[in-house]
Formats: sequence, C-alpha cells, structure tokens
Amino acid sequence: MTSSVLPVAPTRGRLRPLGLDEVRITGGFWARRRHTNTTATLDHCRDWMDRVGWTGNFRAAVEGRIHRDRRGREFADSEVYKLLEAMAWEAANGGGAPLDAEISALTELVAPAQEPDGYLSTAFGRPGQPARYSDLEEGHELYCQGHLVQAGVAQARARGEGELAKIAQRAADHVCATFGPGGIEAVCGHPQIESALVELARLTGRRRYLDQAALFVDRRGHGTLAEGEFGRAYFQDDLPVRRATVLRGHAVRALYLAAGAVDVAVETGDDDLLAAVVRQWEATTARRTYLTGGMGSHHRDESFGADFVLPPDRAYSETCAGVASVMLGWRLLLATGEPRFADLVERTLFNVVATSPSEDGRSFFYANTLHRRHRGVVPPADVDSPRADSGLRAPWFAVSCCPTNVARTLAQLPAYLATADDEGVQLHQYADADIATSLTGGRGVALRVRTDYPSGGSVTVRIGRSPAGPWTLSLRVPQWAAGAMASLVDPDGVHRPVAPGTATVTRVFRPGDEIRLELPVAPRWIRAEPRIDAVRGTVAVQRGPLVYCAESVDLPDGHEVDAIRVDTSVDPEDGPGATDASAGTVVVAGEVAVPTGDGDAAWPYEALGHPAPRPADPTGIVLVPYHSWANRGPSTMRVWLPTAEENRPEEPDTGTGTDTDTGIGTGR
Repeated sequence: MTSSVLPVAPTRGRLRPLGLDEVRITGGFWARRRHTNTTATLDHCRDWMDRVGWTGNFRAAVEGRIHRDRRGREFADSEVYKLLEAMAWEAANGGGAPLDAEISALTELVAPAQEPDGYLSTAFGRPGQPARYSDLEEGHELYCQGHLVQAGVAQARARGEGELAKIAQRAADHVCATFGPGGIEAVCGHPQIESALVELARLTGRRRYLDQAALFVDRRGHGTLAEGEFGRAYFQDDLPVRRATVLRGHAVRALYLAAGAVDVAVETGDDDLLAAVVRQWEATTARRTYLTGGMGSHHRDESFGADFVLPPDRAYSETCAGVASVMLGWRLLLATGEPRFADLVERTLFNVVATSPSEDGRSFFYANTLHRRHRGVVPPADVDSPRADSGLRAPWFAVSCCPTNVARTLAQLPAYLATADDEGVQLHQYADADIATSLTGGRGVALRVRTDYPSGGSVTVRIGRSPAGPWTLSLRVPQWAAGAMASLVDPDGVHRPVAPGTATVTRVFRPGDEIRLELPVAPRWIRAEPRIDAVRGTVAVQRGPLVYCAESVDLPDGHEVDAIRVDTSVDPEDGPGATDASAGTVVVAGEVAVPTGDGDAAWPYEALGHPAPRPADPTGIVLVPYHSWANRGPSTMRVWLPTAEENRPEEPDTGTGTDTDTGIGTGR
C-alpha cells in the first residue's frame, strides 16, 4: 500500500514516506501543539487575514478596485494559499466538514480572480497595477502561484480533486506556457515554485511540470535577476546550484531552492544535483547553523552570515527558515536514508518551529533570538506588528509568513514520523502514534508507539499486526546521544547498547511483541566550536533534543540574565515541572551578580590582571526549555551562559609557554 495523503510523494528514493492516512499522532508534546493548531491557530490566521484585508484583495480584484483598495505586501496572496494548505492537511487528519466548508468558502473567494489564461495575482497585471512579471526580483508572483499549487495538491491528496486543485493546475499550466522553452528565460526572486511544480507532476503524472521545475533550477545562478540592494547572492542567482558549496543569501529562499533542487534530482535521477545539495547542507550545518537548528544571522537581509558568524543576540533564525530547513532535511532523508538529516529535522522542530507559537496558538515569533537583552513590550492585540524582531510573540505581522507556515507544518507533522522500504519500517521522530501500513507484497504491519519523549527517553513500540515472514524495524538513535548510554531492548528482553545512527531489529514479529529504545535525556553542558567567537567563554545546556535557556522571571527580583555565571564543574540536574507533554526545568550551579545600584562603570574595559571580585549570590539557576520562553510576560533571556571561571583572576605566567583561552572578545 502506498499512501496518497502525502505532503511529499517522491516516486523514487531510498525510503517511502508514510502519509496522514497511515500515521496518527495520539498524545504527548506534538499532539498538544497540533490540537492548538487545529482549534486556535487556523481560525486566528483566517480572522487576521479578513481583518487586514488580505482575503478581501481577491474580491477587490474581481470588482475592479484592486488598484486603490489592495492591502498587504505583494506576497499577501501566498498567506491565503498556505492557510488553505494547512486546512486541507488538517481535514485529512480528521478535521472533517467544518474545515471542508472553510476551504470551499476561501476557494470561492479566490477562483473568480484567476485570469482566463490561468494567471493569478492580486498585486500585478490589472489596470492601475504594475505589469505581469515586471519585478521578478521582489514581486513574488511565481512564489505566490507556487503556494497556490501546493494548496491545490494538498486538497487533491487529502479530499480528492476539487475546485482548488483545478485552479492550481490552471496556474501551473500558465507558468509552464510563460516560462517554458521559448518563453521568459528568468526565475523568481523567491524560490518555491520548483517544489510545487514537482509535487504537481507527482500528483498528475504530467512530465511538463517536472521539466519546468528542472528548468527553473538550472536557470538559477546565471544572473537573470538584477543585482539589487543585497547582490545576486541574496536571490541565489550568483552561482548555479550545481557549483554552489554552501547555502547563502536570504535563508528562506536558499532553503526553498535547495528543497526544490532535491525534488528535481530525485524525480530525474540526477545524482550530481543531489550530491551538490548534500554538500551545501553539510557545509551549512557545520558552519552556519545555530544550536537550536535555526538558520540566518543577518537581520537586514534575513540572510546567512559568513562561516561561524553566529551571534546569539543577533540571531535572526526566522521561523520560516526553520520550516524550510525541515522541508529540506525530510527530502534528503527520503532520498538517501541517512539519519543525520532526521537529526537536524528533530532539533529544528523542537527548538524553532515549536518556539514560534505561544501556548494558546494566537501569537508568534517571526525571528528567534538566542539572547534577549531587554524586556520586550507586550504587542497590541488588535494591531499587526511592523517588526520581525519583537521581544514578545505578536498576534500578527505586516509580513505574516511565519504563522501560516507553522500552521501547515503542524498540520502535516504525522507525515514526518515514519517511512518504509522493502525491508521494513523506520521511525525517525518520536511521539505517541499509531502506524499502519503495508510492506512489499501487501504484507500488513501495525505499530503502536508510546513515549514520554522529549520529557523522558523511553520509546516503546508494540506490534499490533505483522506478516508471517521476517522484517526489520529501524529506530533512529539521535546524534545528541553520543557519549552517553543508549540501549535497545528486543522482544526477548535482551538489552544491547546502540550508537547514534540507526538501531534495527530483524525477526519474525508477533502481535504483542515490544521493542524499547532507551535514550539518555539527562541534561548536559554544550560548548561551541572555537571559531564561533561570539560565544567563547560560554556554555549552553541541552536535554535530549531540547535546548534550554535562562529567563529573568526565574531569577531573584532585580536581576537580569546578563548577571548569570555558571559553574561547569557541577553537572546540570533535572528540576521540577516535567509532564508527558512538556519537559521540565533544569537546574545548574552558578552565581548571580548582585546589582550595585549606582549604574555602570564609566569605562567598560580593564587591564588583565587581578580584577576585584564582583559580589555575587551563589545559587541554583533554573533553566527552561527554549521553546517555552516568553510565555510568562516580558523577560530577558539567554541560551549561551558565561562561565564562572571566566571572572577568576588569571594565573600568573609561569614561563611554560602554555596558551590560555581568556575568553576575550566574547561579544557578550
């Protein structure tokens, strides 16, 4: 059996994804967030789009008043399409008639705005507006139509072909006719259309869409776009995809392009193109990725910085870049079968995607800093925020790409948990889940996964149905477990240690058999590669896949997180607050400098030597999961914590020639 309810449905590759009709998340961390997404976030997004006029743009276009009445940025249409996609996947998850009615209502709003040749945009092409495709650098026309196509594919796979899918296919036909051979030889400044066209080709079997996606990928990097304020690297138009060695420029654009290139490579059997994207992913992960999995360290152009330029207080780490990284990692996992891609997907899901929405699902982070120096101001509940780097989650933004991206990601999340191949079933992400699929030859398999992950590290898989012959159950052992003791217990009760990578059990399974993976989720100190000079002299704490942070609301009154110094000679310990749906606190040894009350020193530098000790309160410092910060009101926060050792007087020079890292230039 091959699922038809799939966000990504490659026709070839190492692994076969299991769809929303094969995997159901039943409890725990992700079930709670998905419930909030369904019951709060989707309606919240629709209400705000109506309020700020983005849905009304389609009616204004039909009524001939769009040139004076249009609201929102040039890409506002895409948010409506992403919401439609999220609703379609949620309908497949059991959302049923109410969501189907919402989809129909929005589709009835969008459909009349489509031109006879399939073109659809409320920002270009009508009287009083710029001409079609007159601003390929920043106009986002192909980007928006790409999201329309993705929404149509989602509806077709989730509920069967409907009007939205027909609108999407007409738009795709227009794109192919306009930008195909003999047409406009250019690309969109914001990649996205590439993956959309490949997915439509997979859905319909029409080669035309795949060929157009491949053409867009091959055209990129040949200078068809104008230089622009930030240069062609911003658009990834400075180097062909096959020649690039690292992701660069605008982070979301770079990641969407890479995901589209993987889709093209897989469907065309282009191993060289796939290898090029893998090389870029490797370099980016090793040198341009934050501890949280976040990507992008430049605010001004929302871009990657140079290698190892990862300042925590200037982390942009856009939520949409996190979503795009998950999309890319999942495609690379399916293509290669290598668990390292699932490792980064996990890290990013827990520490970027889960961080963006508030606990009630009605406000969001756009950017995800790792160090908040000043307490933020509560954003107005009835005004969209003009700034991406808000100190607290905002209900809506002038550019609100992130809320809908989070919504569609959580809606399709069950499809990221597991895969199958000719040999068996593979589990890549851990959550309470029921899984039912068929292996080669129609051999039915049913599994029940029960876990308190990420609060605890025990993952139990119970066999519900199994074929007569042997097959293999594979479980990912995360890289974060390196250096600790992870173990696997087979149905016979035999324990064996397992290393990061993949743990497998191959046998004739029987209903009722249980396999248990034990992962060491105890908190541990983390240090950065020395070339990440912005965090020299600091450490972080990670517990399982979760990154932790200090938040001022957990410090004594009058203290801020910049006063913290931690003692790494004492191991972090679990604190209270753990539940099945949320990890608890961690307590670390350290000290908090006592405020002097007389302001800062007149000059913030001093000679090396023996500085006077600062008065401090020895204390146990409480850390919370990074994804949970800023849910308790305005606060300061930091992930990377200075060590107490850094403030101790230097040892005198003994003349031995030994270099000592003094931590100078930490950027704190």
